[in-house]
Amino acid sequence: MKEKFYITTPIYYPSNKMTLGNAYTTIVCDALARFNKKLGKDVFYLTGTDEHGQKITQSALKVGKSEKEYLDEIVADTKDLWKLLDIEYDKFIRTTDDYHEKTAQKIFTELYNRGYIYKGSYKGWYCTPCESFWTESQLVDGKCPDCGREVKFQEEEAYFFKLSEFGDKLIELYKNNPNFLQPSSRVNEMVNNFIKPGLNDLCVSRTSVKWGVPVEFDKEHTIYVWIDALSNYISALGFLGEDDSLYKKYWPADVHVIGKEIVRFHSIIWPAILMALDITLPKRIFAHGWILFGGDKLSKSKEAGAKECVDPRVLVPLYGADAIRYMLYREIPFGSDGNYTTEAFLTRINADLSNNYGNLVSRTFSMVKKYFSSIIPNEDKVSNDDSDFKNNVLNEVEAVKKYMNDLDLTKAVTSVFNIFTYANTYIQKVQPWVVAKEEGGEARLKTIMKYLLEAIRIGSELLYSFMPEASTKVLNAFGLDARAEFSNLDNFNGLEVSSILGELGILFPRLDVNAEIEKLQSFVK
Repeated sequence: MKEKFYITTPIYYPSNKMTLGNAYTTIVCDALARFNKKLGKDVFYLTGTDEHGQKITQSALKVGKSEKEYLDEIVADTKDLWKLLDIEYDKFIRTTDDYHEKTAQKIFTELYNRGYIYKGSYKGWYCTPCESFWTESQLVDGKCPDCGREVKFQEEEAYFFKLSEFGDKLIELYKNNPNFLQPSSRVNEMVNNFIKPGLNDLCVSRTSVKWGVPVEFDKEHTIYVWIDALSNYISALGFLGEDDSLYKKYWPADVHVIGKEIVRFHSIIWPAILMALDITLPKRIFAHGWILFGGDKLSKSKEAGAKECVDPRVLVPLYGADAIRYMLYREIPFGSDGNYTTEAFLTRINADLSNNYGNLVSRTFSMVKKYFSSIIPNEDKVSNDDSDFKNNVLNEVEAVKKYMNDLDLTKAVTSVFNIFTYANTYIQKVQPWVVAKEEGGEARLKTIMKYLLEAIRIGSELLYSFMPEASTKVLNAFGLDARAEFSNLDNFNGLEVSSILGELGILFPRLDVNAEIEKLQSFVK
């Protein structure tokens, strides 16, 4: 039986069209899902949308539509965007899906029956865009500490989850499972900012919000976001449903990948809910940083950042999904905040994609065509330079595997491109065009070309998880299936000798950066 790998994105709040920030998390998860499939694992990749709450109602009213009509359009656009970005998920969950709503109700009722939910009343400052209640001390200059917008004081009858009972259990969880919450700095943040000061019981129902899942035994109340949204990770697998085979097969999640702004919900509230239900906890929660554009976060809750965002729907037709995917992996240190600039994006296309990878493939294929009529040669006479090059490449393979296991995608994709850098350096060092003119040089030339082709093969196999389009073209030119499980990554014997290389066009045309910047500026509103 294959080892399983269950990975999730957060479910996105579809009050508006998805941005580059939403795409970042989804692209990262896509790379991890693809890589684990290539490792031979049985992968399940979940994403989706969190579709209830007051903000949805308000957004729908503004455009004169019902909540469902409004959401259907955004969800369709989201699915189109994920397809545009070459994202291949296994399931897309919507919290308006009937099966999810029934599961959320059952979970709420079970928590109530177990004594973890009780009825009371809530007083607090409420932020509609973030759907969060805050105490007076948590406000920043009288405004929401997350998005900086105005808050309103509200009081209403509500059900509460006994979150206050789980402080010691959560600290024990972090202590005994150092990989549960990453990066490790997030642990200190949760303990010092929330748990040690004392956890308050959590408001888990509303009477003033009607667009949501009704509490099964008290229809005046709507299940509030935490139990509704967070339970998607198990409802999507059929938990408490008629068919729970996926739940039995894939749970617990191997990793929930989230943005750092929702760490508290996933590392405090979600584990507490699961503990209360006696359900196995996810193995790992990884909270990445924000993409910064002009010094501001790219997200719908920050209007300034959203206005500056260059839409992936604009970028992909111009530069391809691979270029955007690579930029996000390479330029944003995974786990930390990182800056996105148009100039850096275009420069990466030229320096890394066009010059390093694209040019390497082009010149190598051209030399094999010139010297061996596009027939893949076998190695013959091997020098120290060849052996050193081979060892360098194979060392990077192991590095990529380690980094992907550690969820360090930035270092992983850098190691992949190190392979291409080694290959370009190798070409300059051994100078095959000189060897070709030497007497008896053909034997040496065979090895050089074979080693270059094997390095490109290995690098492209590893690159598939990050940049599926370009790597698939290269692997197909070798007669290889890009989706096949990894093989021969630890040797230079993966290509069929005497087979003929396919034709390849230019993978990444070189760009005039200044001209492209002017073009893109016209799209910024």
